[in-house]
Amino acid sequence: MVSDSVRFRGPANWATWKGHGFYQTSRKTMADKKESPESEHFESDIKSDPAVFIPAPGSARQPYGESGLKGILTNKYVAACAAFATLGGAMFGYDQGVVSITLTMDQFLERFPEVGPDAPGAGFQKGILTAMIELGAFIGAMNQGWIADKISRKWSIMVAVIIFLFGSALQTGAMSFEMLVGARFVGGIGVGMLAMVAPLYISEIAPPEIRGTLLVLQELAIVTAIVIAFYITYGTRYIPSEWSWRLPFLIQMIPAVLLAVGIPFLPYSPRWLAGRGRDEEALQVLCKLRGVDPTDERVIREWVEIRSEVAYCKEVSIVRHPKCQDGSYTSRAMLHVWSYLDCFRKGCWKRTHVGIGLMFFQQFGGVNALIYYSPSLFAGMGLNYEMQLHMSGVINICQMLACFWSLWGMDKFGRRPLLFGGASCMVLAHLVIAVLMSQYQSNWPAHSTEGWVCVAFLCFFMLTYGASWGPIPWAMPAEIFPSSLRAKGMAYSTMSNWLNNFIIGLITPPLVQNTGYGTYVFFCVFCAASFVWTWLFVPETNGKTLEEMDSVFGDNTSSVETEQRARIEATIWAYAAQRSDGLEGTHQII
Repeated sequence: MVSDSVRFRGPANWATWKGHGFYQTSRKTMADKKESPESEHFESDIKSDPAVFIPAPGSARQPYGESGLKGILTNKYVAACAAFATLGGAMFGYDQGVVSITLTMDQFLERFPEVGPDAPGAGFQKGILTAMIELGAFIGAMNQGWIADKISRKWSIMVAVIIFLFGSALQTGAMSFEMLVGARFVGGIGVGMLAMVAPLYISEIAPPEIRGTLLVLQELAIVTAIVIAFYITYGTRYIPSEWSWRLPFLIQMIPAVLLAVGIPFLPYSPRWLAGRGRDEEALQVLCKLRGVDPTDERVIREWVEIRSEVAYCKEVSIVRHPKCQDGSYTSRAMLHVWSYLDCFRKGCWKRTHVGIGLMFFQQFGGVNALIYYSPSLFAGMGLNYEMQLHMSGVINICQMLACFWSLWGMDKFGRRPLLFGGASCMVLAHLVIAVLMSQYQSNWPAHSTEGWVCVAFLCFFMLTYGASWGPIPWAMPAEIFPSSLRAKGMAYSTMSNWLNNFIIGLITPPLVQNTGYGTYVFFCVFCAASFVWTWLFVPETNGKTLEEMDSVFGDNTSSVETEQRARIEATIWAYAAQRSDGLEGTHQII
């Protein structure tokens, strides 16, 4: 047994252990406790003290530092990596900001009369054009799970960037409505892949104290890009040629190129490395991300927790899918397919439900209806054309400011309180707008005050959404799934986002055109439902490590599973102490 703490003496370079890795994550099972040939030596440049502190399993975890913005200031390297990865989210946000004004440009309507105000079926065609990027993103998110598991989180970002650049080039050069729709579909595939893997990558490199704050960066990148794109397009509309709308599409390639150049310099996810059996490399990356040396108690504990989680998930996979363990291409492909289905099995279905549900209610709260079609909505409130465009920019700025607040509030208050507060305020905003529009929509010139009250509550909606249901549905799915299913679970969650975003893009134009204030009643009902759903199903994850989510959800609480986890972790700790004493045990477990 390992006592409350163990001080052991190891070699000057304690990472250089014969048969590196005291709990090697290979394809063996716990039942195969046979001695394996010596694995290659791992030569590390990291030195340790003669006496290394090893904390016992079950003892209290010590934080790496403060939470929130203060924690970011003391973890500059991991914050920089996370911020750079969110350029993928910025690409999607940029597209959203471009569309709202582009759809009103005379030069754009001359090239694509199918979406002109007088064209038959213009509402449906506009919905198809707007929503096609979401349909492509759905396909991209669906496939990014296995790609991120296969080639790593960071290199899957590169694949997504290449696809996005191809789609952007096609959009810039589109000569027909059909070509533009197809180009947006291709670009959407890249967007969906990026939006899925960026939060996944951030969650796996971030310490628990600032994980929520760093995950807010994804939403912040989206809304900041929306604002930038909106005002770029607002300016280019004065260009007296087709470059008024082609130039904004071309500019969106800039962040993609920057991301492609920087990807080789990003670190691998330590959890992905551990899952591939590259344990010592995982330790090195983890130490660099945390800014500590490998003798630090906190990083040792986190490293062991990661390896324990990987080992446990491998054992579960072996038990569930024994015929897919021979290492052949067919077996690996089948294992990927089964892992998608495992997200709905005992031990994970609650998390999948939460991930999909958060994205569903995020979209059916109505935010993208406001972003895509804000000029039309403001026209319904009696504003003239120039004021429609100005206020469309203002509501985007409101969302961006709220996201800045959530950088502090996410880890300060937790996820559930923000979801409750956001849902309540969003219900109020939709309800007030619906009531005022039902009474005064037929004669806004005589009721300009009421019209401006509607505008004010739209801004209020964006502020509360940006601080709650904007960032949290991106943050939570990236932190709740077990390591072996995290990419697949995040894929399901992101697919939910894009599918529901696609639906919203299709139904909003006819909804606004045919129901008026009924649009806000429709979204109000879903905001109220999101409050009840959160109360019933969404747990608090604030301050928990990724490896502690089993206890948060209560998914793996049977005595057998508890004993199995305890045995794995105890074996790792005991084997660490055994190796440090200079014993030459060469067997590898799992």
